[in-house]
Amino acid sequence: TQILSKGELQVSDKERHTQLEQMFRDIATIVADKCVNPETKRPYTVILIERAMKDIHYSVKPNKSTKQQALEVIRQLKETMQIERAHMRLRFILPAKEGKKLKEKLKPLIKVTESEDFQEQLEMVCLIDPGCFREIDELIRSETKGKGSLEVLSLKDVEEGDEKLE
Repeated sequence: TQILSKGELQVSDKERHTQLEQMFRDIATIVADKCVNPETKRPYTVILIERAMKDIHYSVKPNKSTKQQALEVIRQLKETMQIERAHMRLRFILPAKEGKKLKEKLKPLIKVTESEDFQEQLEMVCLIDPGCFREIDELIRSETKGKGSLEVLSLKDVEEGDEKLE
């Protein structure tokens, strides 16, 4: 009845410690999933990211989402190591009429154009920064009034045959 009247459940130190450790691991996993070493284009291992987080003395904030914290960690790690968000590979197909005009608007948001085919319609495969995805999606939707399509081909810019190397 103590809990009912006070309304607080006391969490033991051990439980809290385990919860924070789990969050720390989750944050490291998100960072490892979303990032690559820009020089090698290879993903980092979770263990390496955890070590880097310990090196910068990152402390988990239990009231913030792991995804928010992962973005914070990426920002902080950039100061001490070679790390950047992995590119997203997209394919979009645009009606010929809007294709040319829209391509100009999309250009500044595209990092690398891998292929481009313009017949009845414009088909492009390109790499972008994941941070630009929403903007690109909205541009294509509004400019083509739903006639254009956008497809995420992959989230990582990983060289062929390099899965995760410890």
